[in-house]
Amino acid sequence: MNQPVIARAPGKINVYFRVGPPRPDGYHPVASLYLAVSLFEDVAATARDDAEITVSLSADSTAVQDPEDFPLGEDNLVVRAARLLAEHTGHAAGVDLKITKRVPIAGGMGGGSADAAATLVACNSLWGTGLTREELGRLGARLGADVPFALSGGAAVGLGVGDQLSPLLLRSRTDWVLALASYGLSTPAVYQQLDALRDGADVEIPHDVDPDLLHALVDHDLVMLPGLLANDLTAAAVHLAPELQAVLDMGSTAGALTALVSGSGPTVALLAEDPGHARQLATQLIDEAGVDTRVVHGPVPGARLI
Repeated sequence: MNQPVIARAPGKINVYFRVGPPRPDGYHPVASLYLAVSLFEDVAATARDDAEITVSLSADSTAVQDPEDFPLGEDNLVVRAARLLAEHTGHAAGVDLKITKRVPIAGGMGGGSADAAATLVACNSLWGTGLTREELGRLGARLGADVPFALSGGAAVGLGVGDQLSPLLLRSRTDWVLALASYGLSTPAVYQQLDALRDGADVEIPHDVDPDLLHALVDHDLVMLPGLLANDLTAAAVHLAPELQAVLDMGSTAGALTALVSGSGPTVALLAEDPGHARQLATQLIDEAGVDTRVVHGPVPGARLI
């Protein structure tokens, strides 16, 4: 029996996210600070004798409420990632791909991008195609702006549409509580709402991340850091899902150092002082409001074999 090759890739939170005006191609220039956190997607790749690429969902997928609603066709990012790698390298054999989803679907944490990154790493190993991490990153960028970061992990400044990455070396970890929603938000819809809210405003193109934020992260300055975290998509996400404001307020009331929407939402990230404080926050949100929470930390490594 063929043994699967398993790769693991992290979800992310955007601890800083500035968004410029839409470009002619519809994309938005951004200045982002990505942080890979300890909530992971796994992809197990098993060789096939034919050229078929198939995908299935592991029973351990805690992020999937109804497996019947999870798309497993050609549009799934893992299928697209495997097919792209096969076409790029001229590899002819197929693969069975089994996903274990733990990152919220349409939750603003890059779960689909993590799936794609893990697929590229797993298939590159399984097929012996020998691409470097940098080459996989260039391929991944064709699948989505967040895929290169899911491959690299850690922490990084992202410019352009988020795909121009500059790694940031952090010596200390930060601890977070994720407040998960029972629904998803469409990233394009959140960007469209942002543009509608800004209608007529003169919006500058962001060219860098606030240097004070970078210093606070590197120095692990939990006094300065909370006031520097920002996400331009927050107002748009709250407009589309007004209940998000209550979650943000609950997190702040419970004692989080700061509460912010991750990416396009609806996941809310709460900054904690340390692991114990994070567990306390999570317990309080569960007990008082029934909020579905995960305690995580970052930075963590990018896509890798396990």
